[in-house]
Amino acid sequence: MKLIGAGLPRTATTSQMLAFETLGLGPCYHMRDLMANMDQVALWERALDGDGPWEELFAGYRSTTDWPSAYHWRELMDVYPDAKILLSVRDGLAWERSMRDTIWPMYHADTLLHHMSRARYHVDPQWRAWVDLMIRMTWTHEAPFAGSYADSSQMIAAMERWNDEVISTVPADRLLVWRPDDGWEPLCEFLDVPVPDEPFPHVNDTQAFRELIVGGSLRAVQAWFDAETAQEPVRG
Repeated sequence: MKLIGAGLPRTATTSQMLAFETLGLGPCYHMRDLMANMDQVALWERALDGDGPWEELFAGYRSTTDWPSAYHWRELMDVYPDAKILLSVRDGLAWERSMRDTIWPMYHADTLLHHMSRARYHVDPQWRAWVDLMIRMTWTHEAPFAGSYADSSQMIAAMERWNDEVISTVPADRLLVWRPDDGWEPLCEFLDVPVPDEPFPHVNDTQAFRELIVGGSLRAVQAWFDAETAQEPVRG
């Protein structure tokens, strides 16, 4: 493991993933990897209980970013003492709006995202386990965003507490505080690698997030419905 992303979700983590892999630090463990292999939820539950199976989770990976690995940045910096730490940050209001458009309404709002996710929760055991993991990791009393954060200032304050803790904990020579607009140069200098001859990847994945939740839920509910109706006796 060479680089650990400690930034919160919605701080250009998908762009970071692509950038890390472009710089030869791939594969990069990202939420996409957990979503592609929901059997790993049980491993992350172990990590939350203090028994992180890190070698099993990160076998073959050279970097990480995004939840759920960023949640464990403190443990990972000790498990991988030679790895550097990248804290991605955004303007508080912009980050809060991005959260309100994606992650927050899944759990706390009367929205399509919330209701579709809950419908899938009732018919898909793996999705249910993932949602329970995310609630525990993100919103419970021991998590960084405990509560619903109906007030934007509360959400921004929680973000600032998170960033301040990383900055005050990680040794300066291991840490880069990076904004998406910073692009390649500070990242490449930090890693002592050449600057690529291509634009820095800027991925706006809000629409992809909504498709993941709404589209995935529709497909899961349809599959459940098809299975249920296939078992119904034919009436003549």
